[in-house]
Order: sequence, then C-alpha cells, then structure tokens
Amino acid sequence: MTRAPRISVVVPLFNEEASAPHLIEAVREALVTGDEWELLLVDDGSRDRTVEVVRAEARKDPRIRLLRLARNYGQTAAMQAGFDHARGDVVVSMDGDLQNDPRDIPRLVRELERGYDLVAGYREHRKDRLLSRKLPSWVANRLIRWVTGVPIRDNGCSLKAYRRALLGRVRLYSEMHRFIPAVSAGMAGARITEVPVRHHARRYGESKYGLARTWRVLADLVTITMIRWFRQRPLALFGWAAAGSLLLSFFLGIGSVVAMMRFGSTKSVALVLPGAAFLFLGQAVYFLMLGLIGEEVVRVHAGETAATILGHQMGGGS
Repeated sequence: MTRAPRISVVVPLFNEEASAPHLIEAVREALVTGDEWELLLVDDGSRDRTVEVVRAEARKDPRIRLLRLARNYGQTAAMQAGFDHARGDVVVSMDGDLQNDPRDIPRLVRELERGYDLVAGYREHRKDRLLSRKLPSWVANRLIRWVTGVPIRDNGCSLKAYRRALLGRVRLYSEMHRFIPAVSAGMAGARITEVPVRHHARRYGESKYGLARTWRVLADLVTITMIRWFRQRPLALFGWAAAGSLLLSFFLGIGSVVAMMRFGSTKSVALVLPGAAFLFLGQAVYFLMLGLIGEEVVRVHAGETAATILGHQMGGGS
C-alpha cells in the first residue's frame, strides 16, 4: 500500500491457524471501502501454522500485514506492538478467535467520528461459560468500575476503536489492555462511550486465557489506582510513607528511653531500638526527598506540556 489507510484493524494471534482465514475474510466483508483500511495481524509466538496461513493471505491482499513477535509475550504486548505499527488515523482492536464480530467495526468507527476518542464495545449477549468466564468477568468489571470511577461495563471486550492520537499517549504492559479506558480517562482526558457488540461462541481451537491471570489483573488494578491517585501529587504518596516511618521512629525512640530507664545503660546498649529508630527516621527523610523530587518532575513536565500546546495553538493560528 502506497498511502496510509484511514482504519487500522489490530488483531493479536496465538495459535489461530484455523480461525485466521475466516477472520480475514470477515474483515474484508465488513470493510468494503477499497484501500482505506489495513488488517495488522500480530503473531504472538504461535507454534502452529498461523504465520504460514497469514503470509499466504497477505500475498494475495496488500491490505493485510503480518507482524511477528520473537516469542509469546501475551495479549497486551502483542496489542501494543500492533498499535505501534498501525498507520491509520482510526485504530480498531479485536480478538483473533472470531468471538468478536468484524461487522461491528463500522458502527464503532461511526460512533468515534461523533467526537469521541475511544469507543468501547460491550458484549450484550456473551457466549461464554458461566463459572470460568462470565462470572469472574462480572466481578472484575464491577471492581474495576468502582476503583477507577470509569463507567465501562465490559473492560474485557477487546473490540474497541481509538483515535491514533490517544494511543500515542498510552503505553501498555502486563494485562493493561483491559484498563485502556481507565488509563485514557485518567491520564489523557479521553472522551469515552460504549456501544453493544455481537459475541459468538468460539468455533476453532481453545481459549488461551483462564483464571490464572486473575492475580495479574488485580495487581494491575492496584497500579492503575496508584497512578490515578498520585500521578499529579507524588508528594502525597511519599508523604504518607514518610509519616508512617516517622511514627515508627517515634515509638522506637520511646522504647529506647523506656529501656534506658528500666534496664540500665549496660542492657539498653545491647538493644536495637535506638538504631532502628534512627533508621526509620532516615527513611522518613528519604521518602520526603523523593516526594519533593517527584513534585518538581511533575511541575516541569506540566510546564513543557503547556508550552507545547500553546506553541501548536499559535502555529495553527498563524
């Protein structure tokens, strides 16, 4: 393709040789707009014939692109790699197992063009097992919504449409792809909406995801919460840590005085209370210094961002 497409569809694949041809054909049928789209298939270290199947399709259609990762890094890393190589102004992500329906892509894009930065699909009639998939997802979505304050009802649905500019401000790792709406709303100030999308039962292969990733999701939720609360005020975070250390130092100091009074100088010297008191006092000072450094970094970054925005506005006005 000689010119950049308008829409980039990013699909991570892992051992999907059976579903890949059907996925490609479904995308072709859904996006009947000539060369205005590209399909970027990210192979996440597949051990079957997924790469050979996609290559064969790519030879016949230049709108299909294959990106291979060196090994299996996981869905989030594969999705980030696809975002990095996508060329369209609108980027759509979806799963490669055909449970997401490519026919919903035009609807997401139309909604995005109404002025939103991110359009998230939610699976209205989900075709998954109740105990192993639907119930954990129900609990996780409500927990994420409660903690982050972003009213997305189905964070686990990969079918989403983004403006390219938004993805440039978001970096993904671990299981962070399901937190894109929360990260976008909290850090990038994105305008977000939801639309219902189709969901189908898996027709080919087996699911690559299970309950084992629950702990990673919970850890990422803690990370997102800390970022949202303290990104603009790091001194508050380190101030609380310093206060805890200072309190421990105070009680250890009191313990040292009590030991001196009750046991005498000989036995009190053998106690570790004075040393521990000074250790936590030093740690409190250390945390405060980290908080002050963080505040300075935030201030400088905010100043540079404001100057960049002002420069762009002045340049556009001239």
